[in-house]
Amino acid sequence: MVEAIVKEIASSPSLLLKEKGEAGIAAKLNKEIISTLYFGGGTPSILSIDELKMIFDALQSRFVFADDIEITLEANPDDIDALQLKQWKDLGINRLSVGIQSFIEAELTWMNRAHTAAESIACIDLIKAAGFTNFSVDLIYGSPVLSDADWKKNVDLVIEKNIQHISCYALTVEPRTALDKMIDLHKKEAVDTEKQARQFLLLMDWMQEAGYEHYEISNFAKPGFRSKHNSSYWLGVSYYAFGPAAHAFDGKSRRWNVANNALYIQSLQNDIIPFEEEILTETQQLNEYIMTSLRTMEGLDLDHVSKIFGEEKSIAIKAAGNKYINTGKLKNTNSKLMLTNEGKLFADGIAANLFF
Repeated sequence: MVEAIVKEIASSPSLLLKEKGEAGIAAKLNKEIISTLYFGGGTPSILSIDELKMIFDALQSRFVFADDIEITLEANPDDIDALQLKQWKDLGINRLSVGIQSFIEAELTWMNRAHTAAESIACIDLIKAAGFTNFSVDLIYGSPVLSDADWKKNVDLVIEKNIQHISCYALTVEPRTALDKMIDLHKKEAVDTEKQARQFLLLMDWMQEAGYEHYEISNFAKPGFRSKHNSSYWLGVSYYAFGPAAHAFDGKSRRWNVANNALYIQSLQNDIIPFEEEILTETQQLNEYIMTSLRTMEGLDLDHVSKIFGEEKSIAIKAAGNKYINTGKLKNTNSKLMLTNEGKLFADGIAANLFF
């Protein structure tokens, strides 16, 4: 797998548009500068340090790393120990995203997670002791076994531990999974969407009180600690992507690799990058802007829509948004449509109703 990813990095065509003011060293080397790097989409923390270094070396042969590059590694608590943390830090990883999910033992058991509540807490202390000053944890709310009181314990622990970034997701049950089957057989309790909504509203209040920015629907950060990498997705910035199921974007087209691991490896062994591609129409580009911008605290900029897509589109969006303003789900501040806390419960539906 690592060899295939390294080969894709070396042989993939240039996707990104040249940025204005490109640094001299990059121009001389004819290399593009990358400002963020994210190891995710699976469990990259199971890779050995030598395997990670192979990928790093391939990337540094292909690109120039910005001086202030943000390099994030996704990790599970049970993969984290003092040696791993030192090796990751020495390699250049300066941000971690840890799949905690919960600090409550009963909930971790219900979700069939490999780590324990004690490991969840211990790994945070290890990360801080290793000198990482920027890391994020994932928490899940809305599971049948998570009471509001336990949900508050989870959030309070994040605040007490002074964790800079938190990503929170409502528990979703994917079709044809083991959890879906157990619920279908009445061996596990089904998800209560009203409870999920209540716990999300509580979360927003708690995080605001603690001084976190709710900068994207699922993401909260202390000032200065937003995920630079994920923010680029929501802002429509171009990005490369390597590996099975990886999605890349150049501003107007999107390409994605085959998800099957064996087929991905076999294709690269035969000097083929197994991807599909779509060119986004102007309408698709506008709809994507509507969807992603509404998820952020900065909101949907009607002046930006007018400038890029035409004034009539901006007028139409404003008109369609009025019913949500009247019901308290949207607000219009300086020609920017922003979701209220209640509106965030309906973000996808509101965005879809503003689509062209």
